[in-house]
Amino acid sequence: MASHVLEVDPETELKFILSHNEATPRCILTLRHPGNTSDSIAFKVKTTQPRRYLVRPNQGLIAPKSSEQISILLVDKDKQTLMQSYDRLGQSGLDHSKDKFLVQSCAVGANFAAKASGDSSELYDALTSMWNSVTSGGTSTPVFNKKLHVRHVVQESSSGAKSAPPPSISPTKLDPASNSNMDKMSQEQLVTELTNLRRKYDELVSFSVNLTAERDILSNTLEQTKRDFNREMAARSALENKQGGGGSKAGGAGGRSMVGLLMQLLIVGIACFLSGVKMGSSGAANNLPVVSMFLADP
Repeated sequence: MASHVLEVDPETELKFILSHNEATPRCILTLRHPGNTSDSIAFKVKTTQPRRYLVRPNQGLIAPKSSEQISILLVDKDKQTLMQSYDRLGQSGLDHSKDKFLVQSCAVGANFAAKASGDSSELYDALTSMWNSVTSGGTSTPVFNKKLHVRHVVQESSSGAKSAPPPSISPTKLDPASNSNMDKMSQEQLVTELTNLRRKYDELVSFSVNLTAERDILSNTLEQTKRDFNREMAARSALENKQGGGGSKAGGAGGRSMVGLLMQLLIVGIACFLSGVKMGSSGAANNLPVVSMFLADP
């Protein structure tokens, strides 16, 4: 086994148990360092449905002989969609899920691993930059990929009938500063209040999933834009250097030819002037038809 390969549990499939009673189905993914190297191992967990699942943490570092538990939550909205498919088609409607997860891992040096003891935001940014470089082919670091399929299973109640969700009752507002309200509430009101709190929690989880997905999409788009911009600037600079070199050569040749022409014209002009002076002093200029025409009396 390669030194950067993490031990993944479960190995091939993530199973989510759906139930009317459980609002947020979740699955635990355990990643273990095999301990056959002194280097820490960086990991990243990806999914084909980033808006459906909340993965925490989705990337990190694992020290030798250590492990990390990844919590994967299925948001309530998608759970309801899956339950509706189950109500229409039964378990066969859920057995052909195309959802998948990908666990990537690679060994990192001691300098990079030292960031784990520092600021968490700095470590997150360093991991994000490293994985973007790895996935774009900007480094030769070997990466191990482990694919996991997803299976959704509906859990029936003990009586065989689907348990119905708690009845909707107007919630009773609680005063956090007073514990006497809790004592005065009936059991039904307590259940209702807990149900509402759980619903709000699920809404927050769903909102967090959307924010995480948007952040990852924007981060990947930004990195891709930077790479495209750098390639475009390099290509443009090379083209300008090539054109600039050719233009300077052509300009130099043109300048030299112009100077030569001016020198020739200057020499011819001086020769003509000297000839005219000589001919004028000897009187021979009058024998020229053109000159005699100008010198003739009117």
